[in-house]
Amino acid sequence: MIDLRSDTVTKPTLEMKRAMFDAEVGDDMTGDDPTVNRLEAMVADLLGKEAAVFACSGTQSNQMGVRVHCVPGDELLINSTGHIGIFETGAPAALSGVTVRQIDAPKGMLSVDDLADKPRHDDQHYCRTRLVCLENTTNIAGGFVYPLQQMQQVSDWAQSQNLKMHLDGARFFNACVAGNYSPADMAACFDTISICFSKGLGCPMGSILAGSADQIRLARRARKMFGGALRQAGIVAAAAIYALESHVDRLAEDHDNAKQMATLLAEVDGIHADADLTESNLVFFEVDAELGTAVQLAAALKQRGVQIGPMGGQKMRAATHLDVSQDDVVAAVAAIRDCIAAGFSEQQLVGSGPYSQ
Repeated sequence: MIDLRSDTVTKPTLEMKRAMFDAEVGDDMTGDDPTVNRLEAMVADLLGKEAAVFACSGTQSNQMGVRVHCVPGDELLINSTGHIGIFETGAPAALSGVTVRQIDAPKGMLSVDDLADKPRHDDQHYCRTRLVCLENTTNIAGGFVYPLQQMQQVSDWAQSQNLKMHLDGARFFNACVAGNYSPADMAACFDTISICFSKGLGCPMGSILAGSADQIRLARRARKMFGGALRQAGIVAAAAIYALESHVDRLAEDHDNAKQMATLLAEVDGIHADADLTESNLVFFEVDAELGTAVQLAAALKQRGVQIGPMGGQKMRAATHLDVSQDDVVAAVAAIRDCIAAGFSEQQLVGSGPYSQ
């Protein structure tokens, strides 16, 4: 099976499994897991921050960040396609009493012009605008990569407005590789940064939140409150350390494969794709309505050994990752051609719903 639904489907490599097996562990809740401690110090140093805290998932570390900066009744600003606002089950409101204000921006990337008139006036009738959340790379907005200058401009503006900055860096290192900037340069634009290890870096689970020492102290309390107490977590922290040491540079291969896939898809009759809009490891394309729906095509492809995520309507998303080769990309596009030739909408198929992680 060629699985392009998401980079979350990756399996640990043999070398990663060995690192996990050999990990020295202890009780993380008492600060006694040496591998977790090493990972947190490693990430803090890499990002130029004072501290970091290991978390179970990207959603958890994002919500820890929200909790650090906001109190009930506050408001955060985010692009309308941002994961924190639409794919985290209403957690800002449910966990922290925080309102999410969504803003439409080109390619899912907020600029100062998009944000300039959005903060609420300091008035008892309004919630307090407190936090700006960016997502890099953007997810369902197209897998786009923020220019470093744009993040710096938003950061400077937010500081002038007395607002905090949080980054949903689910694909943080994809952005660094594709954008050709350093982790520290990007992290300098934000008060807190969430990085997910279970996507492009290929770990079985885990995320991390970095920031100031005071912010991470508060984040640890939030992690406990949100049910994220960890014990011998060094087993999975070891996978993250291995990924940081071995899987970052190779992300360029995923980006090249995604670009190739978009190029090949653009040559398929009935499929609309644009390689120039493929900036990272996410490939978005549309199928002509007269051929069928995205869900129908996804179901037909699964019968041919290929899984690609339908996004609803005619839109689909493919994610390249370390378990997908160049040959797999070519085979996946060939399967799409076969489905179109066979008239996939006329087949009796059971489809699947949108996939957006």
